[in-house]
Amino acid sequence: MGAEVITVSTDTQFVHLAWQRHEKELADVKYPMGSDPTGNLSRMFGVYDDTSGLALRGTFIINPEGILMNSEVNFYNMGRNIDELMRKYKANLYLAKKTDEGCPSKWQDEGDKTLKPSPDMVGRVHEALNE
Repeated sequence: MGAEVITVSTDTQFVHLAWQRHEKELADVKYPMGSDPTGNLSRMFGVYDDTSGLALRGTFIINPEGILMNSEVNFYNMGRNIDELMRKYKANLYLAKKTDEGCPSKWQDEGDKTLKPSPDMVGRVHEALNE
């Protein structure tokens, strides 16, 4: 879908290699796994925890112009949901073309019901989604 996926953690490249070699969930990973042992990049994104020296689990969708479109930060022991990440990514692609619309939380793909944000929509989202 045209995305460039990069993972970054405060682990070293050697730890990443060990994870990729031994963790079956990562067996098919083809995207780069970046290393941020100094925490500089993690600090830039606001996910670095000075107390532990680790980065929280941040997920960021950045458009081709370098604009942050979505961010999600989870605690260390909370996994991320790829289906929800893909929903957000597809919604951002859609909304880049349809800037006057909004994708509600249950929107999944083009063709699903969207909203037209306006003062009249305030307090009427449920009704608009069920018309």
